[in-house]
Amino acid sequence: MQTYLIFHRGAWESEAEVDDAFAFSSRVEDEEMRDQLRGIRYYVIEEEDGTLGAVGVYQAADEDALLEHAQKAELPADEVVPVIDTVLIRDDP
Repeated sequence: MQTYLIFHRGAWESEAEVDDAFAFSSRVEDEEMRDQLRGIRYYVIEEEDGTLGAVGVYQAADEDALLEHAQKAELPADEVVPVIDTVLIRDDP
């Protein structure tokens, strides 16, 4: 599996919408795509216009699997970037 970042830009108006979106996303992953990808974490961001977006860290068989998951989970997929290396500066807090 390859590690990817996926950007979901300006998709939600509230944190409750974010929570609902990722609950549905997790169900799609668990029920339909378990062998093709694995979500690691999301960073929720505030866009310049006040909407919320997210940057997701995934391991996936390929970029197509990640895009298929985004479509099934009704998430925007504005950009997908393969990760080539991890540099650990400090452990997560």
